Amino acid sequence: MSFDVDIAKVVGGERRRFALDVRFRTRGRRTAIYGPSGAGKTLTLQAIAGLLTPDRGRIAFDEQIVYDGGAGIDLPAGQRGFGYLFQDYALFPKLSVRQNIAFGLSKGLRNPGEQAGGEAVERWLRSFELVDVARLRPGELSGGQRQRVALARALVDTPRALLLDEPFAALDPELRQRMRAELDELLDRVAVPVLMITHDPIDLDWFGDEVLYLRDGRIAEGPVSPAQPAPTRLHSV
Repeated sequence: MSFDVDIAKVVGGERRRFALDVRFRTRGRRTAIYGPSGAGKTLTLQAIAGLLTPDRGRIAFDEQIVYDGGAGIDLPAGQRGFGYLFQDYALFPKLSVRQNIAFGLSKGLRNPGEQAGGEAVERWLRSFELVDVARLRPGELSGGQRQRVALARALVDTPRALLLDEPFAALDPELRQRMRAELDELLDRVAVPVLMITHDPIDLDWFGDEVLYLRDGRIAEGPVSPAQPAPTRLHSV
């Protein structure tokens, strides 16, 4: 896979203004964008996904331009072919596991029926061992099951790449370590390129084939602070 990103975006107002100015090219199967909270990681991922429009710049994936401000190109999120895993998973609390996964196939806002999705949904229910909980709602699931449901929803429409927004940030340390191992195994199984954002250096050992360090809205070098050692395999682009 290849992401080519060169974008700028200013958010906020006169009292609190943040300027994102990010430029990188990555060829890694798993790429991690690493940096402290408030560095602009989520803004960057949202811009790549098509959930946020930059002020200017260009975004391409495998040579296909999905955004070019100068040329007037801005493909909607649904046409970019990326699966997006939100930090809090963003599951619909009143929908069953099956319906939540089927929503990844929906082209509108109508909730899927209880049997929607057909074999595509059945495949991920089986693959992620969710068949026995298919009729349950998110509030009845464990943290690991909720993560698998969210990942199945992101994968059900056969995305070209997965974009992961701090997938372990909401978990306690013990569950976080277990979920890293489980996600690592699942990603190996589905063989989909991954772009992840994280502020936790431990994630880099699991998911950082290539690592970009983001600080104050820009790709930079070095650790977050002198007290925190620089993560391994850290690259500036």
